[in-house]
Amino acid sequence: MKLLIISDIHGNLKAMTSMLDYIKDRQIDSVAVLGDLVDYGPHSNEVVELVSKMQLPFVCNIYGNHEDAMFNDQYERFSTPRGVDSAKYTKSLLSVATCNYIKSKMNKNGKEEFVLDGKKVLAVHGTIQDNHWGKFNIQDDLSPYSEYDLVLMGHSHLPFFYEAFFKADNPQTRNKKKTILINPGSVGQPRNINKYAQFAIFDTITEQCELIKIPYDIKAEQKDFSDNIDSFYKTRLENGV
Repeated sequence: MKLLIISDIHGNLKAMTSMLDYIKDRQIDSVAVLGDLVDYGPHSNEVVELVSKMQLPFVCNIYGNHEDAMFNDQYERFSTPRGVDSAKYTKSLLSVATCNYIKSKMNKNGKEEFVLDGKKVLAVHGTIQDNHWGKFNIQDDLSPYSEYDLVLMGHSHLPFFYEAFFKADNPQTRNKKKTILINPGSVGQPRNINKYAQFAIFDTITEQCELIKIPYDIKAEQKDFSDNIDSFYKTRLENGV
């Protein structure tokens, strides 16, 4: 199965449409949506509408920290006042259809477990310890993830593919257990010093993972940013920071 993994679109319509154009020519069987469809960018309603119309089976569709904050009116965990201002302003613009979709079609827990092609999967926006806001670090103790075969995570906006190995009582694998961890990066707000829209395609059989980066019309997206939020969120698109 070819699994499309997307996260952190953040209201960036041009990045989203470029990603959708790209996958038209790819064999994709299903999609994992890891949260933060909204905020920062000027097109949260349009992004949610496009996600809702994707003609692919969803293996998961979970809240990010922005959906969690905005729909619970809890903004204290944002790191800057400009982040709070942006979230509150974005929420004021959300349509009834957008709100209904987020409330009824997305998993509020920011976490889902399921089985995919025989693999036990964890999808989480943040970390296993803090579903919405946790910041994953590859140097951390990874043992909490050892029960899973595949872990999908977002939030950091930093793409990676990593295979972790743990001790196991299984002579066929020389007493090793493998967990694959994937962050697809951010479609709409990349922060790895790369300005392109980023996402992943994972083959659940071969375990090949493509971390994809594609161009989109940044200038056109920037034109629609409101002066009601800090220009930082507009200018950062130019450098992917």
